[in-house]
Amino acid sequence: MTFADLGLSDELLKAVTEAGYDTPTPIQAQAIPPVLMMKDIIGIAQTGTGKTASFVLPMIDILAHGRARALMPRSLILEPTRELAAQVAENFEKYGKYHKLSMALLIGGVQMGDQIKALEKGVDVLIATPGRLMDLFERGKILLNGCSMLVIDEADRMLDMGFIPDIEHICTKLPAQRQTLLFSATMPPVIKKLADRFLSNPKSIEVARPATASTNIAQHLVKVDSRKKREALRALLDDQKVQSAVIFCNRKTTVRELNKSLQSHGYKSGEIHGDIDQSSRLAELERFRDGTVNILVASDVAARGLDIKGVSHVFNFDAPWHPDDYVHRIGRTGRAGAKGVAYTFVTNEDAEAIDNIQKLIGTKIDYAPLPGGGSEAASSRKGKEDKPAPAKPRREERREEKRGEEKRGEEKRGDEKRSERRRDDRRDRPAAKRHNFANEDGPDEGWNGPVPEFLSVGFSN
Repeated sequence: MTFADLGLSDELLKAVTEAGYDTPTPIQAQAIPPVLMMKDIIGIAQTGTGKTASFVLPMIDILAHGRARALMPRSLILEPTRELAAQVAENFEKYGKYHKLSMALLIGGVQMGDQIKALEKGVDVLIATPGRLMDLFERGKILLNGCSMLVIDEADRMLDMGFIPDIEHICTKLPAQRQTLLFSATMPPVIKKLADRFLSNPKSIEVARPATASTNIAQHLVKVDSRKKREALRALLDDQKVQSAVIFCNRKTTVRELNKSLQSHGYKSGEIHGDIDQSSRLAELERFRDGTVNILVASDVAARGLDIKGVSHVFNFDAPWHPDDYVHRIGRTGRAGAKGVAYTFVTNEDAEAIDNIQKLIGTKIDYAPLPGGGSEAASSRKGKEDKPAPAKPRREERREEKRGEEKRGEEKRGDEKRSERRRDDRRDRPAAKRHNFANEDGPDEGWNGPVPEFLSVGFSN
């Protein structure tokens, strides 16, 4: 099967061919025809399967006819992150170059001014994150009653990020008669409930079992000491002859610190996380794409959907807190049929997380040794630390304890003698003369103000 068999227009086929594609992926082959027939779709597909093109391509042909009106977008695509929204926009530019479609990108981290100007001109395609869309909607800068097509992409990620209430609110503002496409790598109950509520007789397409990892990715676990992670990572980077890699951390601070560490050891690395502004994020991604840096240290903000070709390795520097994130993280490699390798570092605290991951993907992941026997050496060191100390040091330790007890006894007896001398001194000391505050002008310490009433009362001897 080729793209020409899917019912796409000649102009669109030309753009697809120029982009270097001729054969659709399974999700594209199954989704594009029913979308062109204006049916609602539920697409369950693991990351890296060409899911984005499965809705971008038919949308371009559907929207080719008609005219946009000011503040009233004709279609809406909701994405969980700025990076994914920007990536979808790139797809529209690449495949829609022979169509005269207008597009606007509504994301946080950039000025609203240009976004509002684009909306005022009228747009055929509005690509947005829920937060910025809700912000502009509440300001009266956008009307959704002219939107005839809705795409909810990465729905399970939306759930993780707490966007489901926003999506439900947005759906209530759209026309009841519309086409809705929902895509997700997994289908938790909340997403199923969302689909049941807002989709009409949808066609379900499943090209992989929910939450499965690609068979093109060789997965490994590596047992490490939590204090030796950086050394273990450098050993793997050198041993594997890594062409390009994405390294995932759970915290933004870890991303920053690890990137600095890698750079100090001579690696060409960059970083991307939530504290970096949008323009810097996109610039860093571009540096990674063009090979200026070949290692990208990232938080989970980059884990979903980012399509970066040629990533040979993924390293989970931290085991992900949520098992679903594991599937999306390692999905940055092994894309479009290519082979990939994924390593996950495992510390003593990660046992439960790893069990949950293996239950989710239905596969047992094998442990791999560190290059040079690093993990075995660490295990050997740990074994030595756990062995009981030899007999001689224990006897010395007991002697030291005995000497300490004798010393503490001497100090206690000395304290008792000093206490007795102080009591004798007090008995020999003449009785202190008691003050009669009734005969004084006021309290001590140089007080010159009015005498408080409670101090003006005399005390009898």
